[in-house]
Amino acid sequence: MSNSGQAGTQAVAWRKSSHSGGNGGECVEVAVGASAMLVRDSKLPHRAHLALPLSSWSALTSSLGVSNG
Repeated sequence: MSNSGQAGTQAVAWRKSSHSGGNGGECVEVAVGASAMLVRDSKLPHRAHLALPLSSWSALTSSLGVSNG
């Protein structure tokens, strides 16, 4: 995991997952980093985030039947 306060992560465009609920709970945000997909809890954006290599993200989303676009 990385800390979102480190250089290079502040400039990414975070977007809420389409699978997050609209009621304020269970919100996940994702962003495209230079060499990884970044995942964080939208309720705690200042905390650490998960950085998945692009190949791992693609394999994960493919296995879940989710479009990468």
